[in-house]
Amino acid sequence: MGKRAAAIAGLTEWAPKRVWDEPMFTMEACARLAAEVLADAEVDKGEVDGLVINGLRESPLFAPSALAEFLGVRSNFNEVVDLGGATPAGMVWRAAAAIEVGICETVLVFTPSVPAPPQPGANGGPMKMQMGAYLGGEVWGSPQGQFEIPAGLVAATPSFAMAAQRYMAAYGVSEETLAKVAVDSRYNAQANPMAVFYGKPITIDDVMSSRYVADPLKLLEIVMPCYGGSAVLVTSAERAARGPHRPVYVSGYGEHLTHKSITYAPDIVDTPIRLAADRAFAMAGVSRDAVDMASMYDCYTITVLLTIEDAGFCPKGEGGRFIDEHSLRYDGDWPLNTHGGQLGMGQAGLGGGMSHITEAVRQVQGRAGERQVPDCNIAYANGTGGMLAEQVALILEGA
Repeated sequence: MGKRAAAIAGLTEWAPKRVWDEPMFTMEACARLAAEVLADAEVDKGEVDGLVINGLRESPLFAPSALAEFLGVRSNFNEVVDLGGATPAGMVWRAAAAIEVGICETVLVFTPSVPAPPQPGANGGPMKMQMGAYLGGEVWGSPQGQFEIPAGLVAATPSFAMAAQRYMAAYGVSEETLAKVAVDSRYNAQANPMAVFYGKPITIDDVMSSRYVADPLKLLEIVMPCYGGSAVLVTSAERAARGPHRPVYVSGYGEHLTHKSITYAPDIVDTPIRLAADRAFAMAGVSRDAVDMASMYDCYTITVLLTIEDAGFCPKGEGGRFIDEHSLRYDGDWPLNTHGGQLGMGQAGLGGGMSHITEAVRQVQGRAGERQVPDCNIAYANGTGGMLAEQVALILEGA
């Protein structure tokens, strides 16, 4: 077995929605996603021998066995991954590694992000993010609960705003340059009918005139939380070759984390993606120049700039110039987040993070439609978890 022993053979993705009109239990959502992705890859359920999930609301303990029981599969590899926004990318490389070492052959990877049916007597309502819970701040003994949340460092936006302020102070990037990231992402979303912001392009002036949420980040530089879900099927290269789509090798991967809270980051503008990306490129044996499209986690515009730099596509401090000098549009000279990214498509929980992988797979398989990048053979995809903390990088190559 080798670094091209595992490939993504199929995918499914639900269109993100701000209001989800069909609540489902997590296991039910996984079952629907499983049926769809297996149909896409033309693989029988009986071939599945691995499951990777983030957890189950209906079974906080023994989640993989509960899901295997519900799906009716017998599984040799079972993993629960908890890396925030880096979870989907972390799921994919774990599935690939398990196949590479021969413990299993065909793995279902799930990222459902839909509301559950309300408990009897409970009042339904719109999605609400529990800010304390996002950092574990409501748990007795949590350092964030004791020292940070009371001071206003709550959840993600203030943390990424701190990173943006620090970067601006160190390297002098303009707010207009960061705005361009959002504008190019929204342009790409116009070629993706599934995007929440399909039919709603924006300009740099629109971004600059949107209200500040946490200085210097403005409303249109921040993802739209919504619902959705997705799944991919990772299998052996040999099995993928018998499927209907071009196999997409998981040829390189890396993972690195250094902290949980931004307060404890070794350097808030030098992120853990550096080591993760270096490892992924070295494993795949390809150069940055060989990448045909990039699919980068984009919870905020500053996240994209830092990832471009730290993943090695330009030197430190030159991310702003790189963004100014390149078109990040699907029909531009450096295609980035061709589906619109989460800034343009919407952040459907973990499904939002998985959208960067499903889009990279679509592009390499030649299934991206209007936004297809010509002759796309190698894609870079990554996930960013927490406060620029957990980082996973993937190199995806066409067979």
